[in-house]
Order: sequence, then C-alpha cells, then structure tokens
Amino acid sequence: MLDRKTIQTIQSTVPVLKEHGTTITSRFYELLFTNHPELLNQFNHSNQHKGRQQGALANAVYAAAVHIDRLEAILPAVKQIAHKHRSLGVKPEQYPVVGENLLKAIKDVLGDAATDEILEAWAKAYQVIADVFIQVELDMYKEVAGQPGGWEDYREFELVKKEVESKVITSFYLKPVDGKGLAGFSPGQYVSVKVEIPNDPHTHIRQYSLSDTPEKNHYRLSIKREGRVSMHLHDNVKEGDRILLSAPAGDFTIDVESKRPLVLIGAGVGLTPLVSMLETTVIQTPERNVHYIQASINGDYRAMGDRIMELSEVHEQLKAYFCFEKPTEKDRRNRCFDKEGYIDFPWLKSIIPGDADYYVCGPEGFMRMVIHSLKQLNVPEEQIHYEFFGPAIDLDAENHPCSELKT
Repeated sequence: MLDRKTIQTIQSTVPVLKEHGTTITSRFYELLFTNHPELLNQFNHSNQHKGRQQGALANAVYAAAVHIDRLEAILPAVKQIAHKHRSLGVKPEQYPVVGENLLKAIKDVLGDAATDEILEAWAKAYQVIADVFIQVELDMYKEVAGQPGGWEDYREFELVKKEVESKVITSFYLKPVDGKGLAGFSPGQYVSVKVEIPNDPHTHIRQYSLSDTPEKNHYRLSIKREGRVSMHLHDNVKEGDRILLSAPAGDFTIDVESKRPLVLIGAGVGLTPLVSMLETTVIQTPERNVHYIQASINGDYRAMGDRIMELSEVHEQLKAYFCFEKPTEKDRRNRCFDKEGYIDFPWLKSIIPGDADYYVCGPEGFMRMVIHSLKQLNVPEEQIHYEFFGPAIDLDAENHPCSELKT
C-alpha cells in the first residue's frame, strides 16, 4: 500500500503527465531498446513507428496516476493488458527493467521539475502497479497451462490448410505438431504468432484473432495481407510448414449468459473475432437472435460472405447485412449487398434491434462512427464492446482516463 504523501505526490503530477505523457513514453522506449535490445523481439515494430504504443502507454501511466488512490478502478484495463502480456511471454523479471527506464525517461523529459521526491514517489507507485500486473499475469499463466490442452509460452503448429477468403484475407488452419489436445478458447480471443523472417535480425510476434469455433481440432486464423509479418505469412509460409503459437488470450468475448440479441458489426479484417462469435452462438445458443453487419469495399473483399449467407439461410435467428463501399457490376447482378456506400446512422438505426449486446471491430474511424451512433441510440455503455488490433486508442475523448484501455 502507498502512504498518503506518496499518493498526493503522484496526483500532483497528473497535469504534467497529461501534457508530456507521450514525450515521456517515447523517450522511455528509446532508452529501453538502447539498453535492452533483446526486448525488440517482443514488441510490434510497426506500432512503435506509428506512435500507437507510445500513446497507449502514456494513457496507461496517466490513468494510473489519476486512480493511484483506488487502483481497483483500472483493474479491467490491467486485465486486458495482462492478456496481451501473457500471450507475448512477458515475465516478472522484466518489470524492474521497465521501471528503471521509465523513471529515467521522466527525469530526462521533465528535467529539474522531476524532483527526488517525485521520482521516489513514482518508484514506489510503479512497484505497486507492477506487483498487480505480475500477480494477474502469473494467475493467467497458471490457468492457461493447467487447462486441458493448455501450454506455457509457445507451441509448434503445422499449417495444414491455407484458404483464400478474399483479395486480401487468407485463412490459416493450424494443428499442434505433437498431436496432443488443443486448448479451448472463448469466441473473440486471439493467439500470438511468433515468426523468424529471413534476413531480419529480430523475432517478430503478432496477435491474430481466432476465427473458427472452439470445439474444432484446429485453430483458424484469418489474416489480412498487411504489414511485414502478415505478408510473410501470406507469401512464404506454405502448407506443411511449422509456426509457433501462444495459447489463446483476450477479454473481447461474448457474454454467453445474456438473453439479449447479439449484434456484431465489423469492417475489413475486423470480422475475424466476430465470425467466431457468430458461428459459436448459432450453434450453442440457437434461441438467441443474432444480427451480423459487415462492411467491405465490394464482393471481392468480403471475406467469408458466402459462408455467412449460408448460415443465415439455415438459422432463422440470424440476420446478415452487407454494406459495400464500391460494389462491382457483378455485385449488383448477384444482389449480394444491402447498402451501397458506408454504414451510417440512419441505416444502422433501421436494422438493429435496440436493446442488445453490441460487439464492434474494425478500423479506427469505422469504430468511432459506429460507437457514436450506438450512443445516439441510447445504448448503455456496458452493452457496447469493441476490440483494437494493436494498442488501444481513445474513441471517446469525453470518457474517463481509462477510455483508451477498455474493450
């Protein structure tokens, strides 16, 4: 526990963190990778270059400072980040390294304003926060390794099937090389894929959503050809090749106990966790109404569209809607879409059931629009869930400081 003086000192730094947070975290990563280059093997280099990782960390530090006297308020955010840490293989011994470089970054950026008192207070606060993360993650490691078919760290899988889903998305079907059981997962979860790219000095880890139902004897990853690792998987990894996977992780999962209709709204490769939710729900809880809404450029980019249409014909509780930004003449002839252009508020209002559980996944601008529309329709915040591929960013500036960290 932190003493009152330490808490007050941390709280006094909140305005400074709001102004200089991203500068501090950018400096932190510079120091971290300079002093410990081996950690480059655990970070997404693309997110570093785009500044998303720095922004997400700045928001996390800011939220911790705001809630330093009641850290339980950020526990949901801690668990979300801990899922990612567990899937990446972050270990307790790495936390002191992070703390040391974070304090150096604060001192470098703030200069004389970072007094000994402030640095000492942050050292104490960081230890408390780190202890929370470490315990949560240790529990997760134990749980995932102890479940039937579970494992720690990474396990070798064979690519048994590679199936093109659209112009940019391909599904990878993977089975464990050891032939042993496969850990179950909750629809919406992801795994980390660890790859070595020829002529690249670093190991790369990326997280991809599981797009199939949990009871299968394989995992299916439906991956967009975008970015260095995904392009490597598309272009160089062939059937019969082996890939390292973490056990499933993530808290973007459906509430299976809810009796409300389920509304799934996705765009682009954001459909992947939603397809898992869709297929699982129509099989396991056939009494639950499902509305599936997917935005694509056109039919050439609509992954799994035929499969979803087939499901809607078999399961009367499922209604599927497709929005094409620029439909082709073939799309028009086949009448395989419901709206031309973009998903917008009037159309969304006309097709969704109102009181429902909403799950949204897609590009930032798309999610921002959809979530804003749902709030205009007075959907309670606790019934809106969303997932980012990568570090979370703020979709609602009026929310509390943890807004960037939640699903």
